[in-house]
Amino acid sequence: MTSSSLMPLLAFMAVVALIPVALWLLRRSGYAGAGQDGLMRTVSSLSLSPSQRVVVVELGQGATARWLVLGVTPDNITHLTQLDAPAEVPPSLRTPQAATVSQLIAKWRSGQGPTGSSSP
Repeated sequence: MTSSSLMPLLAFMAVVALIPVALWLLRRSGYAGAGQDGLMRTVSSLSLSPSQRVVVVELGQGATARWLVLGVTPDNITHLTQLDAPAEVPPSLRTPQAATVSQLIAKWRSGQGPTGSSSP
């Protein structure tokens, strides 16, 4: 086999390998759940370890909306506290990872590696 006949196969394998990465980035950016219009939605989630998270869930809509702060493990969900939902949630709280991903993409486009040094 010549190297020119391997190029389409390598390109196909690269695309297949990038699909899980793209799905992971979509999930982490918050856009995957942006279309939720029910009476309950996830406001934010913070991973404390591979099996433990703190999740903020909004119940209700408008002036009656409440936020539940929950501790989530594989075996249990614990109610930590309940808060009145603010009238407007700052964009930085809605998708805290989106700024980080945008910064990494900007560095990559400018030719800098993740450590800030130029790649050869």
